[in-house]
Amino acid sequence: MYPSRFNYESPKTIEEAIALLTKGNGEAKILAGGMSLIPMMKLRFASPEMLVDINNIPDLNYHRADADGTFHIGALCRHSDLEKSSILAQHQPTLAATAPLVADPIVRNRGTFVGSVCHADPQGDWASAMIALDGMIVAQGPKGRRTIAVRDFVTGPFQNVLASNEIAIEAIIPATKGIRFGGYLKLERRIGDFATAGVAVALELSGASVIRAGIGLTGVGSSTVNATDAAQSLVGSPLTSEAIERAADLAAQAAQPRSDHRGSAAYKKQVVRTFVVRILTEINSTKTKAA
Repeated sequence: MYPSRFNYESPKTIEEAIALLTKGNGEAKILAGGMSLIPMMKLRFASPEMLVDINNIPDLNYHRADADGTFHIGALCRHSDLEKSSILAQHQPTLAATAPLVADPIVRNRGTFVGSVCHADPQGDWASAMIALDGMIVAQGPKGRRTIAVRDFVTGPFQNVLASNEIAIEAIIPATKGIRFGGYLKLERRIGDFATAGVAVALELSGASVIRAGIGLTGVGSSTVNATDAAQSLVGSPLTSEAIERAADLAAQAAQPRSDHRGSAAYKKQVVRTFVVRILTEINSTKTKAA
């Protein structure tokens, strides 16, 4: 099926793009990677009157770490840029573990990190990692910029808090106060498929104790699940086998999956539990070897 007719605009500045979105009055959409939007348009699940292509706006394709460890990802940074990034591998173990598991090579070569988070797919991998890392999205509109915590950014499946004339221009991961560890595991029926279930974990350790923890769950709820009780159960104590088992149980309880062609709800909860144990056990092993 072909998409409905639409106008195409290619602004050269963020301000010009915002003006076009304002002119569109809710009927315009941003085009960055297009890996989600274009298929939806071809199926006519989305029929915007205007596409505002931001790919010709300079200085949006970047990822970098500040001196204090704060990590920035620009709106045109592709999945493949992060997959191949030595900077990401050095500073962001949770994101580095997630990058090669996003969709397939074709999508990774064109799709964007920020666009994926904005798409708010409950089965999206990056959103879980951002939840675990307590990440933020920077949006710019006619009234200037605002920073939104990812835990408040997604309001439901395929819904976020952006106004119709705002652009998400950057993702930010806050600096760590300890040594950062993390991981991401995803069960999929075949390479490139949506997640049956996925788990992102981000920890900060000082000595033997966990001083911050985050756990995000993919594909087991109507939106990305923030397993706060599971994460908080780890804080303030060493990463013992008992602590790992307790966190895994709480993460499984936080999952709210539905039974479908990918598996039963009980099966998906068990996958979540197993993945939490695997990630935390691997972190514990890595930490011990580095000590």
